[in-house]
Amino acid sequence: MLKVIIAEKPSVAKNIADAVNSKTRKDGYYEGAEYIVTWAFGHLLELFDAKEYDERMRSWRMENYPFIPDEFKYRVKSESHNRGKTDEGAKKQINTISQLISREDVNGVISACDYDREGQIIGDIILEYLEVKKQVQRLLLNEWTPAEVTEGLGKLILNEKMNPLRDAGISRQWADWVIGINLTSAATLKYQRGSGMPLNIGRVLLPTLKIIYDRDKEIENFIPEEFHKLNAVFRAEDGSEYEGVYTQENEDKFPVKDNLENLQKLITGKEGTVTERIVENKREYPPSLFNLSNLQGHVTSKFKGWTSDKVLKIAQDLYEKKFITYPRTSSMALEESLMEKAAKVLNLVKKDLPYENEIKFTDSKRVFDNSKVESHSAIIPTYVLPRNLSPDEKIVYEAVKNRFLMQFMPVAEHEEGTIITKISVQEVPGSFLTKGRIQLVKDWKIVENIQSKDKMLPSIHVGDKVLTRKVSIETKGTQPPKRHTEKTLLRVMETCGKKYKEDDSEMDQEIMQAILSGFSIGTPATRAETIKKLKTVGYIDMKGKNIFTTEMGNRLVELFPVKELFDLEYTGRLEKTLSEIGKGTILKSEFLEEIYEFTRSAIDKIKKDEFHVINELETVDSGDEKNLETREILGKCPMCGSDVLEGEKGYGCTNWKAGCRFTIWKNDKFLASLKVRPTKEVVKKLLENGTVYGSQFTSKKGTKFAAYLSYVKNEDNDYFSWKMKFEN
Repeated sequence: MLKVIIAEKPSVAKNIADAVNSKTRKDGYYEGAEYIVTWAFGHLLELFDAKEYDERMRSWRMENYPFIPDEFKYRVKSESHNRGKTDEGAKKQINTISQLISREDVNGVISACDYDREGQIIGDIILEYLEVKKQVQRLLLNEWTPAEVTEGLGKLILNEKMNPLRDAGISRQWADWVIGINLTSAATLKYQRGSGMPLNIGRVLLPTLKIIYDRDKEIENFIPEEFHKLNAVFRAEDGSEYEGVYTQENEDKFPVKDNLENLQKLITGKEGTVTERIVENKREYPPSLFNLSNLQGHVTSKFKGWTSDKVLKIAQDLYEKKFITYPRTSSMALEESLMEKAAKVLNLVKKDLPYENEIKFTDSKRVFDNSKVESHSAIIPTYVLPRNLSPDEKIVYEAVKNRFLMQFMPVAEHEEGTIITKISVQEVPGSFLTKGRIQLVKDWKIVENIQSKDKMLPSIHVGDKVLTRKVSIETKGTQPPKRHTEKTLLRVMETCGKKYKEDDSEMDQEIMQAILSGFSIGTPATRAETIKKLKTVGYIDMKGKNIFTTEMGNRLVELFPVKELFDLEYTGRLEKTLSEIGKGTILKSEFLEEIYEFTRSAIDKIKKDEFHVINELETVDSGDEKNLETREILGKCPMCGSDVLEGEKGYGCTNWKAGCRFTIWKNDKFLASLKVRPTKEVVKKLLENGTVYGSQFTSKKGTKFAAYLSYVKNEDNDYFSWKMKFEN
């Protein structure tokens, strides 16, 4: 008898098929003597749209909200650019999975989707949709190497034991649907003027926006404060010179310049004495192994043009190619059971490195610690060594590999020195500090050639006499905080506002537990997508690596009345509750009832709120109604039959005041992704024929292709989406 293995993606299915010797490739699956290996394409099924539950929800009317279905239902997912049409590829694959499981020579199913809450529900929703009665087992792996797959198949568990993780995934999905559908619709109806993309309201989106907004306001409201420092140059008896900074009661910045000017007069040309020379050896441990947030922060801060979303995609590709372990992790340590495996990987990846002899495996508690692991260990390389990596893949792989190597190299050491010089003038209460730092042993720092800023101490000793040759006052101002980058934003999201430095060798235990228990904004898997979406919907923008809120983002934070969604503590608690559901300590029903009550209350607040314009979109005539008669009519609106004219930012219906939402934006993001823009002639043809042919579209890989484009009204609202058909 055979078992059907369901993987999350085709690439993973291929890895499993190779490992279990299912070599015969068929349409939608691989078959062997023991296993049939098939796959999903991520989520093959999706929740019903609101209109599919209730016909009244086809139109956006405030009286329709809040809307919470009595029972949530699933269907085969829609095409990405046409919500009204079923994705035929997904439908075909669902049918394939159903037929395979129904075969008489199949006596069981193995869910092999990713070992996280999203992976769990990808498999479970398919199995429940197909009403599978045969035994279902679960394969839980951290990597897709042949050895791990073989070993994992010997440790299968019953899928029903994963019900808490399924409940966590379902809770997240239903909660985001209820909040998103209700609050996005109500907010758009209440606070948007003009047609275009709706105001997007989300459980993770808004607190992330608030983090950026708060930093922007800190910068905007920052008032610099002037401070002064007193610096001196001392000459020793052998003629050598060194500098020192005046310090009094551990403070070297002073608000009043007059006091320092008096000291300057008192000590210039006077004799001083070296009262202390302190030299200490310090040990520097390497930064911890990467979790996803730290990997994203490291790469985006080091390499130009990278985003956290891009890092995740590349890391996911490397994982599916068997080169690194599961990337969507919050842990920065390895399970203690992985010592033997890590030693094997280390011996492979260190081979032929110029510092190979310095790399020695140790069972360090800094690396192997069960108390610092939640579900998945930190990201490390596997024993499968990559060949022919793309430049982007090499950047991410090398970062993971290097961080792994650093853990097994000798600790770096440096010497920190301090000289204290006291002026022989009774009226001078403080003393001058001179600091130095010398790197003694680089060790793990040689992996990425990390340079140290060395500063030699002068060769003087306690009791030596020096002359105060030059004294100067340095005036500076306090600096505002820096704008958030993706690295710093990910850190705040990960820790829900708690602060720590990436290079801290020993993280504060409270912060570590908060991260591992899920008290965060979003999950490692969703944070990059959240940042990307904030930019897509127009709430934030970027200049270089710096992130800032737009006018619309500012208005949303300031005017939207549902303040709980901006509260980091509230959102962190919701995310932690989802984590607890996954552990079986909180019931799904309790969480969802809280979400439903919150949604009812939020809609009530929106309805009772006074009218504000949060998003005012440009209308087609740009306020120039006098010149409407002289402008070229491009065609008739497909919604209401009125004239379509060209505006500054788009082509739109002249009947916009009556509520017609037909608009084609000149900076349309879908068209921009294909490297084209809608010209006047294109719009004319589209309005005349309903479709337009183009041969200069560019794929993500940079290749040119041809297709027919149409602009179709969405079934669930009054907006339009692009639909693409190919020549064949």
